[in-house]
Amino acid sequence: MLVLLEPDFAALSRQAARIVVSAVKSNPSLTLGLATGSTTLGMYVEIIRVYREESLDFSHVATFNLDEYLGIAPDHPQSFHFFMRENFFRYINIPPAKTHIPDGMIKGNYEEYCSSYEQKIRVAGGIDLQILGIGRNGHIGFNEPASSLASRTRLKVLSRETIEDNRKSFTPGEKIPECAITMGIGTILDARRIVILATGEAKADAVAQAIEGPISASVTASFLQLHPDVTFIIDEKAASKLKHREYYQRVMEMTSLLGSRMSLPVG
Repeated sequence: MLVLLEPDFAALSRQAARIVVSAVKSNPSLTLGLATGSTTLGMYVEIIRVYREESLDFSHVATFNLDEYLGIAPDHPQSFHFFMRENFFRYINIPPAKTHIPDGMIKGNYEEYCSSYEQKIRVAGGIDLQILGIGRNGHIGFNEPASSLASRTRLKVLSRETIEDNRKSFTPGEKIPECAITMGIGTILDARRIVILATGEAKADAVAQAIEGPISASVTASFLQLHPDVTFIIDEKAASKLKHREYYQRVMEMTSLLGSRMSLPVG
């Protein structure tokens, strides 16, 4: 695990974008796992800038999004289909057929549908680079507390905390989704490389538990400790409750000195 401490959201976004851009340049047929949410917005803006200025090619890249609300149409302003289209896909040359987001409008046969999503990932060769955010309760994707380490893509009931966090995004009186289709912990951990972003003081407890706490189903991001190639990119406020911030900073400095991201992982 590598912990990258950035001073603010802008620096965090640039660092995350550099990783994605480098991965696409190294492997033009990359399979990329994507996340939504405000934390990823700056990253997408920066990737789009590089795409325009450096002619970055996404024509052979395949993407798989983590999740989607159940009962929300793709054209709903709060759907993750809408988020990805309006904030990323419409600005790059990725073929629509190579973008995959769970269908929130399916009714019934959830197991069959979720199995088919898993199958599409397998047919694509698996996810090379997975981007994640983290919820206030430590969830990744919509894998709420008590999610199984072995879980795959499935229908998941959202916690009350997540529902309340989502309320601000919907208009007053609008029904807030109570379920979502999400990749499972097992699906996420199958990715060859994982990058997780966190910004703001509200995420500080979750970040500290995920990086320095015990591995626990109560904080599903802590399962990332089991993965061999995870990078946390966090700003100062999100890092405020880490006990070993000075050490992480030292690791960053020594890694830069030696010129290899993989040379000195945290653990």
